[in-house]
Amino acid sequence: MDSGTRIPILSLRGLSLTYGQGERRIEILKQASGDVFGGEAVGLLGPSGAGKSSLLHILGLLDQPNEGQILLEGEDCVTKSDTERTLLRRAKLGFVYQFHHLLPEFNALENVVLPQLILGVSKPDAEARARDILEGLGLGARLDHRPAQLSGGEQQRVAIARAVANSPKVLLADEPTGNLDPDTAEVVFDQLMTLVQDSGVTAIIATHNLDIARRMTRIWRLDHGKIAETSPVDI
Repeated sequence: MDSGTRIPILSLRGLSLTYGQGERRIEILKQASGDVFGGEAVGLLGPSGAGKSSLLHILGLLDQPNEGQILLEGEDCVTKSDTERTLLRRAKLGFVYQFHHLLPEFNALENVVLPQLILGVSKPDAEARARDILEGLGLGARLDHRPAQLSGGEQQRVAIARAVANSPKVLLADEPTGNLDPDTAEVVFDQLMTLVQDSGVTAIIATHNLDIARRMTRIWRLDHGKIAETSPVDI
């Protein structure tokens, strides 16, 4: 079945974003449009300042565009209230950033349990799922370690586990290995992609690493505020 007959899990329709800087207006996104389908891993490329993080924040319902639509499973999210968008984020979206942003006072297991508790999962079920994900990421011996006791790669793997704990429909990752040394980045990315493939989650991953991008299903290149489709073999 080709993309013309499939229903996108996430659609962007004419997204525009403009910032004011004194009397100057800076256009970040200019009628950006695109579709993402279930199970795809889409690489988001573009130079620094092109708007990759801004686009991910909009897709993650953290920021609002000046105009356009974001359709998540066919539902327009731009028109929803802040409360409705917060509930959608919790239930359907996962986030991984360049820096792990783990809660320092909680151990690895607790960091992955917490978002599930917020969603209403029982503590025993949340702990069982957190343990299963972390063990799958090779962190079974580090469950009771706090972030300061973990290496950079381990911290980022905990952040990935936290992002998928609530079984999101879409995982948004902003340079998830950008703060790691090359060898560690390779290990963490391999585990991230294995997790994406095994869970069937759709992923949009911003990266500067072309070797990583070539392993994606598709490539979006952010070019002058618009999304241009590129094949991974052509980058």
